[in-house]
Amino acid sequence: MIKKLFVTFILCTVAMVVLLNIPPSSSVSVEPPILLEPLNTPRPDTGNLVSIQPYLIADDYASAERLQRKLRLYLQQAQRAGWLGAKTLVVFPEHIGTWLVAEGESFLVYNSQSTGTALFWSALGNLPQFARQLMVEAAADPFAAALFKSKSAEMAAQYQQIFSGLAQEFGVTLVAGSIVLPDPQIENNQISLRPGPLYNNSFLFYADGRVAGPVRKNYPIESERPFIQPGDRELPLFETPLGRLAVLICADSWYPDTWQHIASADIVAVPSFASPSGIWQQPWAGYNGAAIPMDVDRQDIGRLSEGDAWLKYALAGRGGGLRAGINTFLRGDLWDLGDDGRTTAIINGEVAQGQRRDSAVISSLWLP
Repeated sequence: MIKKLFVTFILCTVAMVVLLNIPPSSSVSVEPPILLEPLNTPRPDTGNLVSIQPYLIADDYASAERLQRKLRLYLQQAQRAGWLGAKTLVVFPEHIGTWLVAEGESFLVYNSQSTGTALFWSALGNLPQFARQLMVEAAADPFAAALFKSKSAEMAAQYQQIFSGLAQEFGVTLVAGSIVLPDPQIENNQISLRPGPLYNNSFLFYADGRVAGPVRKNYPIESERPFIQPGDRELPLFETPLGRLAVLICADSWYPDTWQHIASADIVAVPSFASPSGIWQQPWAGYNGAAIPMDVDRQDIGRLSEGDAWLKYALAGRGGGLRAGINTFLRGDLWDLGDDGRTTAIINGEVAQGQRRDSAVISSLWLP
């Protein structure tokens, strides 16, 4: 009996190892047509903000090269339209780098029906590193925290490779959405990591390949808080060809104190992610993850739609003194996450919005 159990265990182990080493399909998926939309009258000599709303699926994270190739296609579209130049700031959405946690895994990860299952298979594919981290993890969600930390070094290197390479290839300044990493710093023009809690971070890449940051999200939402720490430092400003730039990661654009931190900014980029699907037209449920600021009308909760609340309390409602700003969302089909959003921009106090489409949308806002 013991011998049979042992043989069964060995066979199951071998089968699991085989499954965890089967790569995903290399076939290219068909996605909705890409929309290129100018948000105002083109003025090529003045510089512009380009929002890249990508349409991403789980398979796009099978390798760093595959993700970079996908994002390059969008930039090539913008380049053909004459929208990229030395005075262009490109903005990608929140968490575009976070899902590099799935990079290099088996087909089981990409074929999963939920993020929980995908992360489970990713953890099994990195079992020794994951187990070591799990034993010492103190976060409220130790599983997620241990998994991200166990893959963080590879994620940081891949993230920098992808976005530094794209910034140099197209000669633009680039806000690289965001990525979850433990206490990242910039050392010798490299993103380096220190032992510590996870943060939701954004980085800026210049056309010469330099990287600046990090910008940490000060207000993680409820789904992030069990494993992501609120930012603990002042929000930085960056000198760019278009002026002083600030980056507010998604929910940070909803709070008056973050706007006070960046009061001298000329331009603000807001990489964002909104879910579930259809939320844009649903009644607004109020602030998520932190207390409601004093300047918010509580009667708006349930009365405004989610989309109208973004207009009133985020970039469009709080950034009236800016030269320009743009809000970029992630779309696609990433496991069970769902997504929504609509590119929103502000220029000299005027609001411009792109189309709300479940597809890749490339938007350009020209500066006066």
